[in-house]
Order: sequence, then structure tokens, then C-alpha cells
Amino acid sequence: MSDQVTDLNVVFNVPLPAPALLMHERPRTAAQATTVRESRRRIEDILHGRSDRFLVIVGPCSIHDPAQGVAYAEKLVAIREELQDRLEIVMRVYFEKPRTSVGWKGLIMDPDLDGTANLSEGLRIAREVLGEIVTLGLPTATEFLDPITPQYLADLICWAAIGARTVESQTHRQMASGLSMPVGFKNTTFGGMTAVVNALKAAMAPQTFFGISPEGVASMVSTRGNANCHTVLRGGEDAPNHDADSVASAVAALEKGAVNPSLVIDASHANCSKDFRKMPGVFEEIVAQRASGNRHIVGAMLESNLVEGNQSILADRKAMTWGQSVTDPCISWETTAIILREAAERLGMEKRSAGVL
Repeated sequence: MSDQVTDLNVVFNVPLPAPALLMHERPRTAAQATTVRESRRRIEDILHGRSDRFLVIVGPCSIHDPAQGVAYAEKLVAIREELQDRLEIVMRVYFEKPRTSVGWKGLIMDPDLDGTANLSEGLRIAREVLGEIVTLGLPTATEFLDPITPQYLADLICWAAIGARTVESQTHRQMASGLSMPVGFKNTTFGGMTAVVNALKAAMAPQTFFGISPEGVASMVSTRGNANCHTVLRGGEDAPNHDADSVASAVAALEKGAVNPSLVIDASHANCSKDFRKMPGVFEEIVAQRASGNRHIVGAMLESNLVEGNQSILADRKAMTWGQSVTDPCISWETTAIILREAAERLGMEKRSAGVL
């Protein structure tokens, strides 16, 4: 009879490169650090009402091919420069995907898209992609799903999300308290605000928790709290929550909880009823509320790719559509450019009427 009582269900346990080693192999440049630092400051100014520019976090649902992600970034940086006086455009660069049951978990976990889970290579690729995008002068946004991931990538991230499935997680609230960038907490998949209010309180407070050091060893982490946390409305199972009444209710809950009442509203997910064709209309409704004077709405999110819709991952990669999502369906680049310019024009009209422009 075996006396083994641990790792009964573990197939293998392979050490990963320490965060410090990966950062040494793929170092951050001074120019990249400047882009990240200045982008974070601009986002913070928006969240705290010191800037009247509108935050737009836009890009692929997930990055599954580095070349396609960078090609999208090259298009986005041009329109960012065009509209920068009215919009603070930040690119979604999502490498981790939460799964309700099973499915592809993202480029970090499975960079070969075949279930081989080459995690160390996924981390290296993710850092390379972020570096290329930041070098373009484009701010980056991601969702941190695993609490270890930030040690490898956070220095190249300008805005981070805590998703609807993890907003109630103590581990993620503690992690957010120590992150150096603004963090948006999504409402739960059920649509309620209680979890968000509690998450914001926890993330803004000092925390001590188990973590990993830059050298890759288990450590005790103590934080001072993150003052730049806020809410992301993404709709719920019962209904969207981007409408004026839902926004007012969310603001009331946040003010009652004595936390930041600034809102970023996700035009995708449940707010478009998971129908990407409705996303432009939802985005327009969000912008219209802001243009009508609702200063609590400080930004919006869009899932966008070079080609609209989504596709399955095929064994023959060459048979797949270049520039199309393999996770949630996205709007096309052409649609994205149109609605971003329309939003900038509408918000520019608001500024002109207020005597700002």
C-alpha cells in the first residue's frame, strides 16, 4: 500500500522562470516606462475628475496571435493620436481568459492553442507583445486573472480589470490593493453592486497576504492600498445596466458605500446581450449620457478586432481567418473607427458648448 498522501491528482509540477529573470531577459526600456507612467497618470486624472477626456478601453477580446495583436495596435495608435484631445484610448491586451467551465484559457496559459499549456513560453510571448505595443506609444489594458501574473507583466500595463467572476475573490481584492495602475472592478455576472462596493473598499485599504517575490519565492506582501480603483458596469444575467436608471442606481450605491462613484461602462458582454452587432448602439448610448452631462460616466469598453465576429480554433491554423477573435465575437476595425470618431465629435460638441474648445 502506498503511503503517498499529496499530489495524488497532480500530473507534473514544473518550475517557471522567476519574474526577475524574465524581466531581465526582456527588459523594459526607459521610453516604455515613460509611456506607462504618463498613461496611468492621465487615466487617474480622468477617474478623479481632474480631466474631462473620455476613457475608451478598446481592442480584441483576447490576443491569440502576437502578429495580429500588433497589427491591430498599429491601426489603433493612429486613431488615438487623431482623437487624443477628447479620448484617452487604451488598447485591450488580454492574455488570460476566465472560463465558466472549460475552454482555451488564453495566450499565457496555452500559447500554442492546442492544450499543451506551455506556460513559460506564454509569459515570454505576452511580455514581448506588451513591449511592442507600448513602444508604439499605445497604453495597455488587461485583466489579471491569476494573482501571480502581475509580477511578470504589470510594469507594462496602464489599466487593469478584475472580472465579474473574480470580483468577490479576497485574493484578487488583495492583489489589486498592491497594483501600481488604476484597476476597474466589474459587477458580478448577476448584476449586483454589493460585491463591487466591498471590493473597492478592500482594494483601497492596506493589505497583507501571500504572494511571490521577484525572485520567484513565496513571500509576505504588504500594501498601502490602491486609491485608483473604480467600477466597471458590464450588465448582468437579468438585464443590461448601461441605461440611465441603472447608472443612477450604481452611483447611489457607490456613494452610499463612500467609494469612488466614477463609472466605466462595458458596451459588450451582457450590456449588448452578448450580440456584438448591438455593441455600437450601446456605446453610442453610453457616450450620449456623458455628452448630456453625466460626469460619473468617465469611460467605456469595446471588444473590437480587425475582422468582426469570432471563429473556432482549428488544427490547421492557416485555415483560420486572420484578425478574427477566437473567444468572444468582436466588432470590426471599420466599425470601431467610425464609432470612435463619432464619439469624439459628440464629446467635442459638449466641450464647445461648455466653452472648453
